[in-house]
Amino acid sequence: MTEMTGKLAKKDLAFARILKIAPWLAVVVSTIPAPLLFFILFLMTEATDSAAVYLLLAGLTFAFGLAIGLIIAAAILFYRRHWLARLRDRLALDGITAGEVSWFRSELTTSERKALAEIEQSNPLLADAYLDTLAMRLTATRIMARSRKELLKVERRINQARLIAGNESAALQADLAADREKIERLRQQADEHLRSAKTRLQVIEATATRKLNQAEIDVMMQRLGNAQDQLPLVLQMAQMEQQALEEVTASSRLTVE
Repeated sequence: MTEMTGKLAKKDLAFARILKIAPWLAVVVSTIPAPLLFFILFLMTEATDSAAVYLLLAGLTFAFGLAIGLIIAAAILFYRRHWLARLRDRLALDGITAGEVSWFRSELTTSERKALAEIEQSNPLLADAYLDTLAMRLTATRIMARSRKELLKVERRINQARLIAGNESAALQADLAADREKIERLRQQADEHLRSAKTRLQVIEATATRKLNQAEIDVMMQRLGNAQDQLPLVLQMAQMEQQALEEVTASSRLTVE
């Protein structure tokens, strides 16, 4: 059922967590137990020859286990990458939502990831709008990429049909030409949505930056005002200290005379 609806299932979340910790777990499991056993035997034995053998075995099993663990971890990471790609393709079947953007972080640009992190810290409401717009941008980008592939397939089929003579070939070419027009219209609509989403992203980023700068300016002005309020008091204290010092100096001179 999940395959048809393109929704994220609980088993997907659980499997994603397993795949995230599995590479590290593979390295630990393959590297630690055997060397640890031989090292304990090394500490417990009293014979010098046996201790040397156990220490050598601990080192060898550690190196061998680490190599095996790294190979297993690399295989898991390779499988995880392809599994996530298939998951993203399935989630995108019915359109990408704001809640699913986190699964498509690899498809975000560096500036988008940076802007999202800053906006989430400064303004949660703008962050929600930014996530919605990112979802629209990702969906439009995927539609355009898929439409380009479909156009190439249709063009290839049209070229193959032209090599075949007959009424059936002419009808096939007409059907393929209609398919090409539909795909081209879809690509144009996706392109319009993509340009709209990119513009909206820039507007949100500018709004968030403007509010962030204003907040920073307000804080600095407040600190400047506090400093100005404290300045007369500091000057007054300095004058009182200077006056007290002069009085002490004068009193000392009178005493000497």
